[in-house]
Amino acid sequence: MHLFEELLVVAGRIITILPLMLFVALYMGKRSIGELPVFDFLVIITLGAVVGADIAEPAIPHIHTAVAIVLIGLLQRIVSGAIIKYQKFGHLITFEPTIVIQDGKLIVKNLQKLRYSIDNVLQMLREKNIFDINNVRLGIVEPNGRVSILKKDSKASITVEDMNLVKKSVSISYPVILDGKVYEDVLQKLELNDSWLEQQLIDHNVSTVEEVFFASVNEKKELHISLRGFIEDKEGLLPIYH
Repeated sequence: MHLFEELLVVAGRIITILPLMLFVALYMGKRSIGELPVFDFLVIITLGAVVGADIAEPAIPHIHTAVAIVLIGLLQRIVSGAIIKYQKFGHLITFEPTIVIQDGKLIVKNLQKLRYSIDNVLQMLREKNIFDINNVRLGIVEPNGRVSILKKDSKASITVEDMNLVKKSVSISYPVILDGKVYEDVLQKLELNDSWLEQQLIDHNVSTVEEVFFASVNEKKELHISLRGFIEDKEGLLPIYH
């Protein structure tokens, strides 16, 4: 009987807590649900922990959970308002946008700072329907972890109807060097060899393959290279802020 009573308590808490959670989520607004900045992400985790403990442990006073949920929702609204009103405060509790691609080149130092791998970046580009990094003029990882892309002028999206042109096929490139390692199988699939690659590196003033952070070959057999030290010591990389 004691177990049955506890199960009834759990069921009652689920029925009462979900409408309260819905109300608080609607009160906090779309910002807390959509892009999830760092603070909002922590709010969601905290709400989940509070509600989970309340449902799983009938011994916890239910009113405490309800008050905690309301206070967390109020805190989120206060902080989000302060972020809008005080820009410096907003910078303190979130990440700044980070440039990871400029003029088709990967910014190695910034990738290491974000702890992003080449695969992470290539996946995010594919999600933006970009299969050749050389088409990217600027790639920025936003505070929510998503990537924003500015294509090169020649690759910017236009409507076929506006230009009265036949649409060309999407360009795609294949990685042949990742972090100084040559992918021999990719070269073979592209009907290329080490001699061709060595000559291409020489043409790009690259003495050894170890200098290459990332290199890809497109369907026109053009090699595109991102060196390890690209722009890291130059003043041409402008900071991006909120």
